[in-house]
Amino acid sequence: MQQIRSQVTERDGLFELEAGSDVLDSPRYNHDMAPTKVRERTWNKWHITALWVGMSICVPTYTLGGVLTAYFGLTVGEALLAILFANVIVLIPLTLNAFPGTKYGIPFPVLLRSSFGILGSNVPCLIRALVACGWFGIQTMFGGLAIHLFLGSVFEGWKSLGGTGEVIGFMIFWALNLWVVIRGAESIKWLETLSAPLLVAVGIGLLVWAMPNVSMTELLAIPAKRPEGASVVSYFAAGLTAMVGFWATLSLNIPDFSRYAKSQKDQILGQIFGLPLTMFLFASLGVIMTAASVKLVGVTVSDPVTLIGHIQSPVWVAVAMALIIIATLSTNTAANIVSPTNDFQNIAPKVINRTKAVLLTGFVGLVLMGHELLKKLGLIVSDVSLETVYSNWLLGYSSLLGPIAGIMVVDYFLIKKQQLDLAGLYRDDVYPAWNWAGFLAFGVPVVLTLLSLGSDAFSWFYSYGWFTGSALGGIIYYGLCVMRAQPSAVKTAV
Repeated sequence: MQQIRSQVTERDGLFELEAGSDVLDSPRYNHDMAPTKVRERTWNKWHITALWVGMSICVPTYTLGGVLTAYFGLTVGEALLAILFANVIVLIPLTLNAFPGTKYGIPFPVLLRSSFGILGSNVPCLIRALVACGWFGIQTMFGGLAIHLFLGSVFEGWKSLGGTGEVIGFMIFWALNLWVVIRGAESIKWLETLSAPLLVAVGIGLLVWAMPNVSMTELLAIPAKRPEGASVVSYFAAGLTAMVGFWATLSLNIPDFSRYAKSQKDQILGQIFGLPLTMFLFASLGVIMTAASVKLVGVTVSDPVTLIGHIQSPVWVAVAMALIIIATLSTNTAANIVSPTNDFQNIAPKVINRTKAVLLTGFVGLVLMGHELLKKLGLIVSDVSLETVYSNWLLGYSSLLGPIAGIMVVDYFLIKKQQLDLAGLYRDDVYPAWNWAGFLAFGVPVVLTLLSLGSDAFSWFYSYGWFTGSALGGIIYYGLCVMRAQPSAVKTAV
């Protein structure tokens, strides 16, 4: 006989829900969004380390140094320092927002119900989902190119397909990503654990290939592309903000993964071991490889897929491309599909299950890359490049996501005191449908960021968008919640 009221039990600091009919029959619940059972929390610190190694070693990470030197006016040394500092900084919201996921076993959208409301949570969820779908499309484009070059090294006639071959590669890689995520969290854990050592080996191999052809002294001595005499502080801070923005998305939806962690210690150590050093070393490799590319292949090439494609040996191209396909697959499935899959389910959990949400994610990503795919097929002509979209996106979207991160941390640690009504997050009678404090705290920094775009005096607010947004969003949210609580406290005292 099914129990009517849900029960919450605690074991070694981890809470789990025995769902009764009050939750099972709720329109806010489905099996995929349900809190993980304690027995399902099987990821130790090495699994989480492997997750971050697998996500960090990817084509966009490789190109970060070039983005900072070309677009943000930093020297190579300053760029690498910005990358290292940014990933140490981003560990703070990553670790803090992972806490409720580990303690209660809940995904990101369910956690947002506490700070934005049961229905209101869909707004920040869809903002996060759209960004993830865009990144999914960009990463799939890189993966599709790797498949195209792999097939071209194995089958001579494939090369003649040109852009059409790249589009076919895109669709193959697109389907492979969706298949992995549909299979579930254990499939992702297996992929990340398998890929991490392979990706480290690829990085070492590329470094051995490049080092004889580059002088680190000369590389570090290259002058910055900024006005002579300009202060390094503003340029470095803008670059730092952009690099924090690189993982601004994961700093929000880290509960989607920490809900599978064995303990808080595992999630903390796994993130510390896996993120900052991996990002720094692979971005450094990208800088070295780009500098060495002129001597290696005769032209400057800033992405590893195209660079390896210049190698004359079909065997080595095939091996390298196979490994890059694994690298991009491990990044894409974890970083760019898991979150929107949960976000789309949150709209209507009884209607949209995981499989439907994965397919919806794939469709949106496909639409967002439609322009680039049509260019490759020769159906349209355009000067808009994927690289331009990628480099301009980093700073812009970090400004939008910063307030959400600040609100989440303040809500869980300062307002809720790390105590959530686990069953209530899946019903309509505990938390409000719309928490307007969350929306005001989110809206004010976003509006100020947009206004600062047209003002030279306040341009710093946009340039440092993640920092200004997260701090202001958190402060406003705390103030509104305290003001709202005071009248009831006075009434109780009387």
